[in-house]
Order: sequence, then structure tokens, then C-alpha cells
Amino acid sequence: MISGTRPLRRWYWVHKWSSIVCTVFMLMLCITGLPLIFHHEIDHLLHEEVDASVVPPGTPKADLDVAVKNALDKFPGQAPHFLIWDRDEPNALLISIGTSITSNPVNNRFARVDAHTGAFLDSPDVTGRFTYIMLKLHTDMFAGLPGKLFLGLMGILFCVAVISGIVVYAPSMRKLRFGAYRKDRPRIVRWLDVHNLAGILLVMWTLVVGFTGVINTWADLVLKAWQYGQLAEMTAQYHGREIPTRLTPVQQAVDVAVKAVPGMIPSFVAYPGSIFSSKSHYAVFMRGDTPVTSRLLKPALIDAETGQLTDSRDMPWYVSALFLSQPLHFGDYGGMPLKIIWAILDVITIVILWTGLYLWLRRRKPARVALAEAARRPVEGQVLTS
Repeated sequence: MISGTRPLRRWYWVHKWSSIVCTVFMLMLCITGLPLIFHHEIDHLLHEEVDASVVPPGTPKADLDVAVKNALDKFPGQAPHFLIWDRDEPNALLISIGTSITSNPVNNRFARVDAHTGAFLDSPDVTGRFTYIMLKLHTDMFAGLPGKLFLGLMGILFCVAVISGIVVYAPSMRKLRFGAYRKDRPRIVRWLDVHNLAGILLVMWTLVVGFTGVINTWADLVLKAWQYGQLAEMTAQYHGREIPTRLTPVQQAVDVAVKAVPGMIPSFVAYPGSIFSSKSHYAVFMRGDTPVTSRLLKPALIDAETGQLTDSRDMPWYVSALFLSQPLHFGDYGGMPLKIIWAILDVITIVILWTGLYLWLRRRKPARVALAEAARRPVEGQVLTS
């Protein structure tokens, strides 16, 4: 029996049931998210890749059109969708290639080319990799957009559980000192102390990771809103035009974008007709060069027929929020020290979720079994969080 006022009882009910509903899924997300923190390191350890050339700083980059041609030679009859500069591998360039410019990019293959020589390196199939399987489980459980939205709902319930846990924590601990661990009490009480202490210490981190995770599940919807909003407005005067039969060289388009957006560097290029551009434009997405600004993109639209800049605007706030939430969720903007911290906090969160589940299952046992295992009841007023 939980003592206290009616509002406190309501908060306890909210904490209990929001936790029960989301705990199993949050455990899955924490377990799959742990290797994703180190996905680059795991891929390098488990999979062989052709190394790009190591060159002195300032060495000129290869002509992008040459690099694209070398990649397409390995995929005859197919079309490039995107050029991507990998922040973690500056000496290599990724080219996303589809069967046609209108094909679903989810099914694209990636070709790696040397950023300085333009030579083809390899085309790894990542779909069978351990990190790819973990990523799909973590993002949508192999269920596409419905899976993402469902996990987003679980993330919202997790945030509700954390906030309600804060409310019920103080009354439940009023007769105990902060951080108390009653090692002479029955196991269920000891687990309760671990659960409460770990939960209150990680409040800010769990809220940040939970909330940014929810935002990430809306990525498809956010990008669709941008496409039908700002991008449609930027290309309205070109509506109805088809893809030019002869494209401006992609290197020229990137050079124009670099001059038009000083102080930023290319992050990726979307070809005309791909999902992040119009049929008439190259969309060159520029980024900053600091850990934070490197996540914020600014598109420059280059007419694919004339090679002229037609528009360039800052992304809407909701897209910027999405871009900032992604690295914050995985802790991959501060190098290896931050990754290690994120991993430790992730493990502690797994402990919180597991102890909450254990406490709830123990409370479900018949009263006679609980009495036989526990020498005495917990302190009156103690909240057994789930």
C-alpha cells in the first residue's frame, strides 16, 4: 500500500504503467544502441576495407566527375544519387548508386573511391553486417516507418516514466538518506535501492537520450516536411521541368556552392531527380567544420543545366533540431572519450530498466511467496518503482 496524497498516488500510477509498457522495448534499444556507439570501430575490426591513400595535408582532391565515372564503371547502366564526404574517413568519398535516378535509395549500393586519386576502392555490402542489423533493430525493428513511429511512442513513454519517477522519488526517500543502500535487507529492497539511486543520478542523461531518440524516429516525416515545404518553395519556378539531357559537371556545381557559401565545406551532393533535390538541380549541402556546426547543413541549389546558383537558405529549425539530435543521441561528436562515457551511461540505464522490471515481476508474485522470501516489509511509504 502506498501512503501519500492522491496526486502522489496518481504520479506513482503513471510511473508504474508507463514503465511497464516501454521497459522491454527500451531494454532492446539500450542493448542495440551500445554497439552503435562504436560502430565505426567495430566495422573496421570485423570487416576488411581497401585503404585510401594517405597524403600530406593540403593535397588537392580528385575531380569529382572522374571519381563518379570510376565508380559507375563498376555499375554499368546505373545512376548516382548522392556523393557523401565521410567525416570519419576524410580520404575516401562515398557514392550512392541506384538502378535509376528514380529508384528507391534504400536499395542503393555504396561505392568507395579515393578522395585524392579518384580511384575505385571497393563496394562493401553492409546489409549483412552486425552493426547494420543492430541499426535496423534500433531504428525501426525492420518495420520501416511504422516501426519508427512505434519506437517513438515507446520513447515518449520512457520520458514520462523518468519525469514521474522524479516526482515520486523524494516522498519515497523521506525516511532515508540520499543514496542509501540497505545491504542487510532482503534482495528486493537492495534492488530497489540500486534502481532508485541509478535512476535519480541519470535523470538528465536519460531524458536527453530519450528525447533525442524520439526526435530521430520522426526523421522521415521531418525530411518530408522540408521537401514539401522549403525545398518546394526554392524550386517552385522550375516546377514541371524534366531532368536535363546534359548535366553540368558535378565538380562545377560543387565549386559554385563553395563560393556561394563561404566558411562552409561540402557534406553531400544530391543529384537532379533524387529525393533531396528537384529534377532541375544539384543540391549541394554545405556544413561547418566544428563538432556542432558540422551537423548543421545549408543547401545550395545549382541549376543542373546552366551551372548557376539559384538559391541557398538555412534549414528550418525543425530540420536543424533533427540534425543536432542525431549525434547527441549516440554521443559521436566528441571523440572516443565521449563515446566511452555514453557507453557507461548506457550500461547503467540497462541496469535501471532491468531492476525496474525485476521489481515489478517480484511484486506480481503471490503474497505468501513474497513473505516467505522477505524477512520484513519495506519501510512504510517506500515506493517500489517499476
